[in-house]
Amino acid sequence: MNKIGFSSMTKILDKYEIDETKQKRISREWQDYAYRLALALDDVAHTAIYMRIVKSNPRELVERAKSFVMDAGARSKGKMFMWKLKQIKEEIVERKIRMDSPLRVPAADSSPE
Repeated sequence: MNKIGFSSMTKILDKYEIDETKQKRISREWQDYAYRLALALDDVAHTAIYMRIVKSNPRELVERAKSFVMDAGARSKGKMFMWKLKQIKEEIVERKIRMDSPLRVPAADSSPE
């Protein structure tokens, strides 16, 4: 009883080629996400790096960097992902600095009239 335009969960999950030997060591959701990220970036050799990134960064930032890389179609997806994630973090810090700085009000003329 599938609706038009929807796929069953089994069909969606069958698209992923998962190495069962690595999958056995995954016990947390973020670990699974990091492994799938490494697969998407064709960089399974550096799965541990992606685990650290996913664990220590907000998911929104990781998703934005991943989306950028997937849309760009880069040859070295892992390098571009790292670069974009760093750029996103820098933008956030810069925006926070601008928001925290006090507004500059022109100095009032202190001479009595």
